[in-house]
Amino acid sequence: MNTPNIIECQQLTKVFPGKIALDDVNLHVGRGKIVGLLGPNGSGKTTLIKVLNGLIRPTNGHVTIDGYEPGVYTKSIVSYLPDREYFAKWMKVKDAFDFFSDFYADFDRKKATEMCQLLGITEDMHIKEMSKGTKEKVELILVMSRKAQLYLLDEPIGGVDPAARDYILNTIINNYNEEGTVIISTHLIADIEKVLDEIIFIRNGKIVRHQNVEEIREIEGKSVEDVFKDTFRLTLNYEGEYRYDR
Repeated sequence: MNTPNIIECQQLTKVFPGKIALDDVNLHVGRGKIVGLLGPNGSGKTTLIKVLNGLIRPTNGHVTIDGYEPGVYTKSIVSYLPDREYFAKWMKVKDAFDFFSDFYADFDRKKATEMCQLLGITEDMHIKEMSKGTKEKVELILVMSRKAQLYLLDEPIGGVDPAARDYILNTIINNYNEEGTVIISTHLIADIEKVLDEIIFIRNGKIVRHQNVEEIREIEGKSVEDVFKDTFRLTLNYEGEYRYDR
């Protein structure tokens, strides 16, 4: 359909037993952008990503991707990186490539192979024998080797060392479909700020800010990380994640 906005959410609400995970979310995201989805633990980031990916249904409200409700079509244009390992333990790299080749018509196996080779990863390597950081790199390479319209990346740099974060961010910047949009959910704001076009702040299931990054810098004269800490009154803990000041 190629609508002006790749994402449209209207009064989107998701209620779990004992918790409102998304609360009347109204959100419009255009094409060709890298967007940071930022908020404290439990703010609703992963729930929103799962709704957009069609993994869970909203309780109320409406959401469309490229003008369609999440379903068979949207799965063909959305490339999703979950916040946990998604490979089967028996897989080799070539099995993961086969899986993506079978399921996604837009998967570029040649690109995935070339990126893995740059890391010294071959198709015969067993994924279960890799380090956590290497597994996460392979997972990201697979996701970014699709020519998708929307990339949903849930904590893509959370479990890797700083050097690996640079590689992962460069992989995102250099390999996504430039006509598509990338949504990155993370706590590590300083690491991704340099690649962002827009930010979305979410707290207690509500969108509290959605703005162009350059506008923030020009108007407020602050980094996104500083604005984030001011907005949420947060400080870093020893693990590099944010917690509320009490």
